[in-house]
Amino acid sequence: MKYISILGSTGSIGTQTLEIVKELPSKFKVVALSAGKNIDLLTIQVKVHQPEVIAIEDENLLLDLKNNISDLRLENPPIILSGTNGINSVASWDSADTVVTGIVGCAGLIPTMTAINAGKNIALANKETLIAAGSVVIPALKKNKSRLLPADSEHSAIFQCLQGLPNYETADFLTGQIPKGLKAIHLTASGGAFRDWAIEDLKNVTVKDATSHPNWDMGKKITVDSATLMNKGLEVIEAHYLFGTSYENIEIVIHPQSIIHSMIELDDSSLLAQLGWPDMKLPILYALSWPERFNTNWKRLNLTEIGELTFRKPDNLKYPCMKLAYSAGIQSGTMPAVLNAANEISVEQFLKEKISFQEIPKFIEKTCEMHLKDHNKSPILEDILSVDNWARNFVIEEIRKGAKYIKV
Repeated sequence: MKYISILGSTGSIGTQTLEIVKELPSKFKVVALSAGKNIDLLTIQVKVHQPEVIAIEDENLLLDLKNNISDLRLENPPIILSGTNGINSVASWDSADTVVTGIVGCAGLIPTMTAINAGKNIALANKETLIAAGSVVIPALKKNKSRLLPADSEHSAIFQCLQGLPNYETADFLTGQIPKGLKAIHLTASGGAFRDWAIEDLKNVTVKDATSHPNWDMGKKITVDSATLMNKGLEVIEAHYLFGTSYENIEIVIHPQSIIHSMIELDDSSLLAQLGWPDMKLPILYALSWPERFNTNWKRLNLTEIGELTFRKPDNLKYPCMKLAYSAGIQSGTMPAVLNAANEISVEQFLKEKISFQEIPKFIEKTCEMHLKDHNKSPILEDILSVDNWARNFVIEEIRKGAKYIKV
C-alpha cells in the first residue's frame, strides 16, 4: 500500500490520480489533498476518499470549506488548512510517502520543494518545477534521498525506455550520469490545435481555437502551450534536467496520433519507444506504482485500429516558442525561470484577450532579452523566485503600456 498526497486535487492531474486510487483501493490510499479554489469538488473528494488533512489555497474560502466538510458528518473528519502554509503541510504530511504534484505553473515549485525536503517521493506532473529550478531541485533530491518519477506522458515514456538499457540500475541519470548507450531523446508532440493551419492564418486565432486540443483533454493554459509548442520546449528543458542529456541531443518530432509518447535513440542506431492511448492515467499510474506494473481493465492498445503512425519535422517559423525554450535552457541559470514566468503571464493575457496569439512568443522573447543583463548562472531558490516575480511584472507592465512587438 502506498500513501498518497495530491497537490492540486481538483485539476486534471489530481482528478485522474483519484480515479486511479478509486480503481485500485488495495494499492493506494489518499491521506492528503490540496486545491486552489474549487471547494465543491474538494468536498466531494473528501467524502469519497476521507483523507487525514486537506488545504485550500484561497484563505477566503476556508470558512465555506469547513462548513461543507461539517455537513458531511464524517466519523473522522480531516484537518482543514488554508493558504501557503496549508499547502506546504499537505506536501510534507507525515503519513504520505508519495506526493503527486498537479499544481499548474510555477505555483507548484515551493510545495514541491517542501515535499522533497521532507524526504517524500515525487510523482512530478508539474514540469515548471524542473524548468524554473532544475539546478536547485536536483541537488535537493539527492540530499534528501527523494526519488522523482515523471508523471507526464513524454518523460514517463523516456523513463520507461531507459530501463531497457543494461546499466540502468547503476546509472544516476537524475544527477546527470547518463546510462551507457543513450545517444538522443526524441520528444513527440501532437502539434497542438494549429498543426494543420497555415502560418498566415495564425493572425486570426481565437481563444476558442487555441483551447481546442485535437487529442488530449487538458486545462486551458497547457492547451495553449501545446498550440504554441512551448509545452514541448519546456519539456526539452525538463528532459535535460531529468535525464542529463545535452540539448543538442534532445529533438522534437510532430506525431499527430499521440500514440508514441516519446523515444530514445541508442548508440547502435536502435530506437526504443513507449506506446499507449493518449490517456494521462497511464503515466500517472506508473509514477505511483514503479517499479511494479499493476493490472488494469483499461482499453488495450490495438495498432490495427489506429492504422498508421505518422511523423513530421516541426516548423520553427510556425512555432517560435521552441527556439526560445532551447535558448533559455542552454543559457541555464535564471533564464528558464524567466522564460516560464513570461510564458505563463503571456498565455494568461491571451486567454483574457489582452494580446493576440502571435504576440505570446514576442512578449516572452522581449522579457528574456531584458533579463540578460541580470542573468544569474548559479541561482539559489530565492533568486529564482525573484526573477519569476520580475518577469511576470515586466510582461504585465509592457501590456499595460500597450507595447506591440508585431505589426497588427
